[in-house]
Amino acid sequence: MTTDLTAIAQSLCELRDVSHVFTLPNGRPLRVLANINLAIHPREILALLGPSGCGKSTLVRILAGLIHPTTGQVLYHNQELQGLNPGTAIVFQTFALYPWLTARENVEIVLRAAGLPSDEVQARTERVLHLVGLSGFEESYPRELSGGMKQRVGIARALALEPEILLMDEPFSQVDALTAQSLRAEVLDIWSTAERNPSSILVVSHDIQEVVYLADRIVILSANPGRIRTVLPNHLPRPRDYRSPAFLALVEQLHDVIAGHELPDEPLVSAAPATRALEPLPEATPGEIVGLLEYLDARGGSEDVFRIAIDTRRPFDHMLRVVAAAELLGFVDTPKRLVVLNPLGRRFLNAPTPERKAIWRQQLLRIGLFRLVYTALQQQPDRSLNQDFVLETIILHLPEENYQRVFRTFVHWARFGELLAYDEAHGTLTLI
Repeated sequence: MTTDLTAIAQSLCELRDVSHVFTLPNGRPLRVLANINLAIHPREILALLGPSGCGKSTLVRILAGLIHPTTGQVLYHNQELQGLNPGTAIVFQTFALYPWLTARENVEIVLRAAGLPSDEVQARTERVLHLVGLSGFEESYPRELSGGMKQRVGIARALALEPEILLMDEPFSQVDALTAQSLRAEVLDIWSTAERNPSSILVVSHDIQEVVYLADRIVILSANPGRIRTVLPNHLPRPRDYRSPAFLALVEQLHDVIAGHELPDEPLVSAAPATRALEPLPEATPGEIVGLLEYLDARGGSEDVFRIAIDTRRPFDHMLRVVAAAELLGFVDTPKRLVVLNPLGRRFLNAPTPERKAIWRQQLLRIGLFRLVYTALQQQPDRSLNQDFVLETIILHLPEENYQRVFRTFVHWARFGELLAYDEAHGTLTLI
């Protein structure tokens, strides 16, 4: 990647060739980020968009200095960061408020921790609570506040530190759509006040419309490990209208970019089944997969994946996982952005329950992990295995996946197809 020296000189914060590896409980490495090069410039809103598990939250914590990257550099004003980043504050997805403190006290506590004098603590607290619309609720406890008001406290707490860069980790995902829309507009109003910090905002999101509304640049990440796939500039003038043709066109472009990567037309693996690596299991329940097939059947057998997400009120990245799961099981095809119910999917839907179970079971045994575990169970005299065998298999063959999540998905799919039973109390798997 070429380096723009002018951009570096103007950047507030920069990541250079940052990679990060976590160590799993069994001691094996899990690489979550690979070779990230990214700069945050003054007076911009930068959005990170990507599927769950692509390392977005890890990136935020690295920028804040909460995590030191395994390799690479983090620069703040062209100086390598040592410890916490003094120019950042974070708004968390889950509010992260102290339940025993009032709204006022939740803001004051970070200012006192920063060592500010009492009069400055009081002045800043009053200012930011008024700024986010919490006048009159200063003495309310979190349990007395709605989700939107809790997040206003979180935003006020971050703004009270007057950060140069405001880091927002999916800040609107825990509130309803109308509240989220209102909060986005208010954050933009606060940011546009040029005489005060924050100068720039980095927002993590899985909501495509949200990033088109907010961002000047949109960074699209891929997963396993997280890498920057592309960076799209957003030149739409503010204020932005969710319904304008230009806005909708950029939303469509982003959907094409993401769907084209997550649902490629070409087979992901072309090697023979006997030699191919184990496929990761997309996180989706059997109920969600069957629901997708029923949805497609009710609409003539095919639909655009974006429309499916809207109609089912599911986040786009989650719906992509459900579609990927249905495709892995062989029930749908995905030409371009369409999801098409194929003949096997129709046969499955039209079958009585026992035959559905048999088809599901048959398709499971076409997937490497299920085939491997099934073969191992057949070789046991009591047709039983400890769960550690499956967990270690996942860790060995899929080291970049969340092994616990893959195991949960494995068990849900196996139980639905009545392929095997799982005794959680004893941690054993048994052939049915």
